[in-house]
Amino acid sequence: MPWADATEAGLIRQIGVSNYSPQQTELAYRALERRGLHLSSNQIKFSLLARSPERSGLLKLCKELGVTVIAYSPIAQGLLTGKYSPQNRPPLPRRVSARNLSGIQPLVDELMRIGIPHGNKTPVQVALNWCIAKGTLPIPGVKNAFQAKENAGALGWNLNEAEIARLDDLSDSL
Repeated sequence: MPWADATEAGLIRQIGVSNYSPQQTELAYRALERRGLHLSSNQIKFSLLARSPERSGLLKLCKELGVTVIAYSPIAQGLLTGKYSPQNRPPLPRRVSARNLSGIQPLVDELMRIGIPHGNKTPVQVALNWCIAKGTLPIPGVKNAFQAKENAGALGWNLNEAEIARLDDLSDSL
């Protein structure tokens, strides 16, 4: 394992992987463990619109092993921001059908509703907080200072269990 060799040589401090399945994560974790090392992270696509890591047991496994899940695309390439609709579709290459946008609109509406009693949090902030509630470290993209500040607004508060369940139910139907 080149990562283990690099760690033992002092060239790197932590070992992380990307897009590993539960089986691959377990194998990497055990191989490193045999050398006295730890798998630190697994970077995966995870959002309200990409929940397969939760369904496959990957999130649970990572939690049990102490592996940090880094969630990329946590606002689904902007689809959970509320700025897109069947009438205002995202630019290429993120183009999705008006039908798909209509399908996710109830979820976006719920993100908006949930944000109000939490200090008028935006859909982005609620979606990121949901990822955090699921035990992940979301890494949303940022194009400007406004987006950075908006993303930071996902911190310092928590969704309650009922809100998480409502979002889970809505995203399950997509």
